[in-house]
Amino acid sequence: MANSPTFPFPGSSAAGEKLSRWLGRWRQGGVEQYSAGAAPETNSARLRSRERFLVNDERIWLDALPQAFQGLRVVQISDIHHGLYFPKEWLSEAVRQANRLNPDIIALTGDFVTYSRRNIGPAAEILGRLRARYGVFAVLGNHDFRVDAAAITAALRRQQIDVLRNRHVTLDLGGESLYLAGVDDYGYGADLRRAMQGIPREAATVLLAHNPRLISLASRHGVSLVLSGHTHGGQVNVPVFGTVYGRSPERLRYKIGWDRMGTTQIYVSRGIGTIVLPWRLRCPAEISHLELLQGASGVSRSVAAD
Repeated sequence: MANSPTFPFPGSSAAGEKLSRWLGRWRQGGVEQYSAGAAPETNSARLRSRERFLVNDERIWLDALPQAFQGLRVVQISDIHHGLYFPKEWLSEAVRQANRLNPDIIALTGDFVTYSRRNIGPAAEILGRLRARYGVFAVLGNHDFRVDAAAITAALRRQQIDVLRNRHVTLDLGGESLYLAGVDDYGYGADLRRAMQGIPREAATVLLAHNPRLISLASRHGVSLVLSGHTHGGQVNVPVFGTVYGRSPERLRYKIGWDRMGTTQIYVSRGIGTIVLPWRLRCPAEISHLELLQGASGVSRSVAAD
């Protein structure tokens, strides 16, 4: 990754070398560089008492949203990475938190496991306890493809989780429609043209795409809202130096929280798991709770800010 930040440790070259190795492994674990842009809006969040995961409550306005879907509540869980550093007990807790939000839709945006196929079944079984009024939907992440995409797809579908692999479903309510599309991960067969086939150009569409790098293509296809993960928000945010991406607004664009490209909006979750380093620093694990509202496109506001 070009122009990455360095972390000097005066008098401790060994520590500096160790951190450099960690950063290298972190990048190889699936984090890529993205194009720079304007600064994203900063959204506050709230931590519910006695709960492990931060719940980000966000309102997102979509001008194409049908009236029948006004106030639709979407809960997003991303980057679980079930395994040694994210045990079943934690995943069960995330499921309980998500269900307590009484969502209309649950969106799972990839990286269910990290290295081992033996984690697939247990993760899928726990995720099968998720409940949402109109269904639970998922896409796969880069680690899922590295482990076994077919096995993960089958395990999730056995739990009645609809895995959207380059296709879409239509949600019908009160004679109106909202389209929910999903693609395979960037670099692993993502085919947005195929996923969007049959969706009217001006229709409200929510796209699940693990890697936010697909924002440019989504914008060209007129997608209303993209839900992504992958970046972990940087996972480790060191004072002064920032994250593995850096600390400037330009470098952080499309890597954390809400942003937009043209008329297409995107929300990038920090996820609930970790990769390479088994901890987070100043970048808490997140369950996203999004309320979709009919109105001027390109607006997002944290509920906590009201």
